Amino acid sequence: MYNFNRKLVFALLFSITCGISQSQQMFQPTWESLSNYRVPDWFRDAKFGIFIHWGVYSVPAFGSEWYPRQMYDKNDTNTFKHHTKTWGTQDKFGYKDFIPMFKAEKFDAGQWAEVFKKSGARYIIPVAEHHDGFAMYNTSLSRWNALNMGPKRDIIGEIAEAVRKQGMIFGLSSHRIEHWWFMNNGTKINSDVNDPGYADFYGPARSDKEQPSPEFMNDWLLRCCELTDKYKPQVFWFDWWIEQPAMEPYRKTFAAFYYNRGQQWNQGVVLNYKNNAYPDNVAVYDIERGSSKATRKYPWQTDTSIGKKSWGWINNEENKTAGEIIDALIDIVSKNGNLLLNIGPKPDGTISEEQTNVLLQIGEWLKVNGEGIYGTRPWKVAEEGTTSAAEGTFSDSKPVIYTAKDIRFTSKNSNVYLFCMAAPVDEQIIIRSLALKADPLLKITNIELLGSNEKIRWNQKKEMLVIQTPKKLHSGDAFTFKLSF
Repeated sequence: MYNFNRKLVFALLFSITCGISQSQQMFQPTWESLSNYRVPDWFRDAKFGIFIHWGVYSVPAFGSEWYPRQMYDKNDTNTFKHHTKTWGTQDKFGYKDFIPMFKAEKFDAGQWAEVFKKSGARYIIPVAEHHDGFAMYNTSLSRWNALNMGPKRDIIGEIAEAVRKQGMIFGLSSHRIEHWWFMNNGTKINSDVNDPGYADFYGPARSDKEQPSPEFMNDWLLRCCELTDKYKPQVFWFDWWIEQPAMEPYRKTFAAFYYNRGQQWNQGVVLNYKNNAYPDNVAVYDIERGSSKATRKYPWQTDTSIGKKSWGWINNEENKTAGEIIDALIDIVSKNGNLLLNIGPKPDGTISEEQTNVLLQIGEWLKVNGEGIYGTRPWKVAEEGTTSAAEGTFSDSKPVIYTAKDIRFTSKNSNVYLFCMAAPVDEQIIIRSLALKADPLLKITNIELLGSNEKIRWNQKKEMLVIQTPKKLHSGDAFTFKLSF
């Protein structure tokens, strides 16, 4: 049996009872109680959010945001050799020595928030603490944080204020539990990870085959609760390792604590998870760099990055195009999902021109087509055509090449939105899912092209819906018809 701190649990849960009205039922740390959770409408309506991976790992700007682990790994010859050649041996120059170089001297949270707003994003999730163990916020539980070191600013606090000022929802992520093992390569070589003076930063540095200790899990729980109370995030995002068997009581306890806080704030909150950490009806499932081939019963989310190689800033990154991301957004939304799109700012606090331009191009597309994205729900059919996104995690490494026959659908109120995923090659667009014989009640009364005043010519037959290809389309990206019934 794991030594679960029940006194801590009760203290956390009952610390907020005074803020919950008698008409609200308090969540308990049981699956039965947590199954009463409902995903808030704001999240289901938002559809598009921005993820931010920014931290000390942006300073070396090599390989990926896993640099702090790989720089100590003799088997990762590229990163290991790059580090020793560029910075020196790991006992002389360790990961901690990048912290003074992480200055964020050009960081302007207000400027970031303006770009995010223009991108069409409705919620923003910066990483509060990544696997490396460096907290990007003002914490009382570790001296290794951005207020005390490096930028000497409460990065998370500044982003939260700027995001809310722009009318967007603020969330955050914690990868703290992965720190249990993240730095353990440093214990296998002559490195500063073995120095007891830095154990509170690099430790525990244990094996990932080993369940985390009660002390470490209690520390994880306290950090999550501190983040919740200090910044009041409406999304709390977790990476995969919280699914460890030893974490089950802690997962349930935090979910109950967080959902009760949401009730106290009178705000809908969302807990994101991966794999099997939570039941589907208890939190919002997240698919990393992938999608779903079918519409899922419960709202879900894809997290992916503009950068193809890394989540954090690296030199020589390869970025996805706005068109690739727009296609993914449409496909995901048609299947009851949201898209959380990551950027990786530079160590000085600026967002690269290329990633900024991608965000702004998405925003321009959403200005025209957002009516078919925001606030929509899945239609009875998600897609038509021969091309589907790959199923599951880490499946978006190659762009999906859609054809003129590939269609996606969403619905809102009494309207259906029909997305053509590629420019038509013929004079007519054929949609068989809207044939009258498929459903005689779906008799269309009007069709319009979003963003255009052109009169659309169409004919709904028993076998198919035929739409005459519009004379002028806005760009090479997907375009949207609005169907009224």
